[in-house]
Formats: sequence, C-alpha cells, structure tokens
Amino acid sequence: MDTTPEQKNIPEAPKVEAPKTAPVAVAPVPPRDSRDAHARGGDGRRRNTRKPGDRGGRERVKPEFDSKIISIRRVTRVAAGGRRFSFSVAVVAGNRKGSVGVGIGKAGDTSLAIDKATRDAKKHMIKVATTKNMSILHPVRAKYSSARIEIRPAPGRGVVAGSAARNVIEFAGLKDIMAKIISPSKNKLNIARGTVAALKTLGAFKPGQKEVESL
Repeated sequence: MDTTPEQKNIPEAPKVEAPKTAPVAVAPVPPRDSRDAHARGGDGRRRNTRKPGDRGGRERVKPEFDSKIISIRRVTRVAAGGRRFSFSVAVVAGNRKGSVGVGIGKAGDTSLAIDKATRDAKKHMIKVATTKNMSILHPVRAKYSSARIEIRPAPGRGVVAGSAARNVIEFAGLKDIMAKIISPSKNKLNIARGTVAALKTLGAFKPGQKEVESL
C-alpha cells in the first residue's frame, strides 16, 4: 500500500502505562453458625422458621365461658331528627360444666351489643344441680312470659331438644336429657330464659339418691 510523505513523517504516540494500584484487602467472611445456616436456604434467603400458630411465645388462652348468639334484632325508634337504629342481641353463655346464663345487650353497634350481652349472661349465670353423669334428677317445668318448657331425664338418648333450649342445655354441659317446648311461642329469648328458669328449680343431688331411669 502506498503512503504519502506526510504519513511517513508522523511520529508514533508514546505508550502510557496504567498506574499500579495497591491490592485491595478483602475481609474474611465469618462462618455461619448452625442456626443461621438452618434459617437460610440454598439461595441465601432467610426462611420463615416460625411454626404455624406461633405468636412469639404467647399462647392463646381459651376463654372460660363459651357463648353463642341466639337472637339479633335491629330496633328502630323515631326521633325529632329522623330514625335512630340500634341492635338488640341475646346470648347464651356457659362453661359446659353446669353453669349457664342468658343475657341481652343493646347498642348502636353489633360488636358492642354482643359484648354487653355476654357480660349480662355472665352476671346472671346459674349453677345447675346435676347428677354424677351430668344429667338431671327429675322432670321440671317452667314458664317465662309466653314460653313454657318441660325438661326430663332421658338415659341413653343424648340431648333431645330444639330451638334455644338446646343451646342452653349444651352450654350447661347436660347429657341424656329431653326438653319439650309446650307453648307455640317461637321467641328464642323467652325459650332460653324459660329453660334456665326450669333448670334453676332442680334440687341438689344427694349422694346415694336413686336417679331416674325411665320417663
């Protein structure tokens, strides 16, 4: 390839060497302990080692009394500024060991009404006189408002009851018992309170006393 005279006289550029830098010291990686190695997976991400239901060492305490809503109504009252709405809640509470109660609560919010009803049920709790087999000794009958309830022992038949009477009997922890609603009333609050009134009339079971074996 032919070159021109101008290209022959061009001096070559001097070579510049890169400055030498001191080597960078790398800190040694500390060894991971067994707990950290277990907490991290193969990709280095931390795994969740907490067991299901673990709340940081705090165990959930089971409440002493179980409760159930048997009736909830929205109540309306007319005021000068318009209608005012509130809620009326009826609750059955018991420890399934012979104690049971019925309460009612009213508030503008359902959760607040439920809390009031639960406190009222605990306040009016009764202790049922049961036999050693968690049954009743003799038939009982009670009337509350328009509800009339009859309760009898039923050995070997379990709990034979309906409506709110069954809820009261189950939360009281009674077994082998039959409840019959004699009246045509369908008001669950009156039925529940009538059942509690009937259980309240039971006499205390005395040791050595013969239990009822048949209806």
